[in-house]
Amino acid sequence: MSKSILERLKEGVVLGDGGYLLALESRGYVQAGPFTPEVTIEHPNALRALHEEFLHAGAEVLQTLTFYASENKLAQIGYANRLGEINRAAVKIAREAASGKALVAGDLCLTWKYKEGDSRSIDDCRRLFDTQIGYQMEVGVDFFICETFLWVGEALIALKCAKKTGLPVMVTLAFEGPKTRDGKTPGEAAKILEGAGADIVGTNCWKDPYYMLPIVEEIRRAVNCYVAAQPVAYRCTPEVPFFTGLKAFPDKLDPFQLTRYELGDFAKRALDLGVNYIGGCCGCEGSHIRQMARVLGKVPLEEREWAIDYQHPQSATEAYKTLRER
Repeated sequence: MSKSILERLKEGVVLGDGGYLLALESRGYVQAGPFTPEVTIEHPNALRALHEEFLHAGAEVLQTLTFYASENKLAQIGYANRLGEINRAAVKIAREAASGKALVAGDLCLTWKYKEGDSRSIDDCRRLFDTQIGYQMEVGVDFFICETFLWVGEALIALKCAKKTGLPVMVTLAFEGPKTRDGKTPGEAAKILEGAGADIVGTNCWKDPYYMLPIVEEIRRAVNCYVAAQPVAYRCTPEVPFFTGLKAFPDKLDPFQLTRYELGDFAKRALDLGVNYIGGCCGCEGSHIRQMARVLGKVPLEEREWAIDYQHPQSATEAYKTLRER
């Protein structure tokens, strides 16, 4: 039997995967704006290929593409009646791609329905989460990732719903600024989630590596449980330190793309801070995960040896070396 996520974390850092919806949007399979995951049933091979790309790059966990696979989000595109089909297909595809080589994490995310102190909205969120969990559990996942929550209150609802399965649960928050929407600092929020039973807490999405590192450092100091960090691979700005607020969002982000080496540097710095689960989020492609895997010692630094001869070049890599060094 494969080791659980908690067993793997006990042995050392675990490398997650990258972002799915924006990657598939750039390939023409997802609509920018709603970013709903009907690709799971309309173009399953495209999703399977991206899972396999992340696995090949070194990812040890594949997340199901069930972000925004809730009834209210799917209703925006007229697919609410295919809720179960989309959630089950997402888990099935991830399972097939993982082929026993990686764990499969069920996925829950912010619903945009949560209103602090509003019992009706709280009940709505609980119903949406329970429904998704039920469909995902029909196929079977290894643990749950509850991600990209702006409110600690909504994250707690998702956590409690996921904990009922008896599986380990990871909860990560997204930060628009220094605090959550309900006024909690990263450290305060993480402690609340740890106290409510989260096995892994942390932050994902919204922030690039530069703006995420201080947040994850604060979280690491605040809790004793495992800590996760998954930044976006788009450069944010001092004026707008979260990528979803950039004028380029949702479909003009290409000039803001970070290099694989910037994500690799993040992985090294996060590891030095004591982060246990490191991965990527929106904009993070296979090349980014590959470099993170190299930095974390998950894959070799080079694929294979090759005979380099700068005096008798047989590639542009050799021929123009002096020009690149100027």
